[in-house]
Amino acid sequence: MRIINPDNINEAEIVIGIPSLNEADSIGFVVKQIDQGLREYFSDRKSVIVNVDNNSQDGTKEAFLNTKTHTPKIYISTPENVKGKGNNLRNLFAIIRKLKAKAGATVDADLKSITPQWINCLISPILKENYHFLTPLYYRHKYDATITNHICYPLVYGVLGHNIRQPIGGDMAFSREMTEFWLNQDWLPEVSQYGIDIFMTLNAIKSQLKIGQVNLVAKIHKPSAPKLGPMFLAVAKTLFDFLSANKEIWNDKEVIDVPTVCSVDYQIHKEDLFVDKNKIKETAAAEFRETYRMLEPELNNEIKEILENIFIKKEFELLRACNWAKVVYQLLKMYCSVQAPRKEQIIKFLRALY
Repeated sequence: MRIINPDNINEAEIVIGIPSLNEADSIGFVVKQIDQGLREYFSDRKSVIVNVDNNSQDGTKEAFLNTKTHTPKIYISTPENVKGKGNNLRNLFAIIRKLKAKAGATVDADLKSITPQWINCLISPILKENYHFLTPLYYRHKYDATITNHICYPLVYGVLGHNIRQPIGGDMAFSREMTEFWLNQDWLPEVSQYGIDIFMTLNAIKSQLKIGQVNLVAKIHKPSAPKLGPMFLAVAKTLFDFLSANKEIWNDKEVIDVPTVCSVDYQIHKEDLFVDKNKIKETAAAEFRETYRMLEPELNNEIKEILENIFIKKEFELLRACNWAKVVYQLLKMYCSVQAPRKEQIIKFLRALY
């Protein structure tokens, strides 16, 4: 781990982290919004902005450090060959511990919709209302956040009984107690990559510390489509591993609604997204054929009929919510009863369907 601390900061009450990998073109704007938010709402608190980076080679470090701010900044990088958002956030949690901060937050480095109000909405409930973890609420395009919409939110809601709408939203706030809890958990390889956000949410539920949601209204950022393949594998495996290992916290009562604790008021800007549906169908059918034979003997007849009609006969209109739910729960049930090599096959098969 490499640290650049120009102002020799050794303590802070508030730490705002920006995980990054090659975000030189966008990180400066995010830094300015954070700095303004800290000055407007927390001028009486010792604060620091931390870029937790993956040794970016595009000038991210320079763009971060050269952005003029009133708030001091710290740059932290993983070693040259160590990548992954989870590794970045682990460094963030470690610096929060070192600085003995009371409140921390992480926001994405490619945000276009962040405003100074975000910092108030994220940090105030931690400092003033004794919340330990806050996830975001956004207005999002229907084709955005598909891993959230079709895997993470339904299973967190249905299995764990928590109505947390954006469990992998990326922009979250937390207390030092919460970061200590995360640091003391087992970090599987996927958690060090894209599995970190769902890891944070799931373990916040497990911790039984006070959690809530914060309304940030709109999330506009760079398209996620190029990294959805590896992202899906890491997120889904982290989610399934956690559910398999923590059956004692599966919900057998009514759904618990987690309250919205803060809101911002500004105009919603609709984000345009282009989706090539035909290409998605072709890719899904091809990946289905590659993975289906590995699991077919273990699937029940109803699930096999649903899947064969959709992906072999290409009757994609049958992929309705009820059928999708049956498939996901069948695969989760299988995942909980098999050993490691089979678990990998189930996640790859699920990605083909997704």
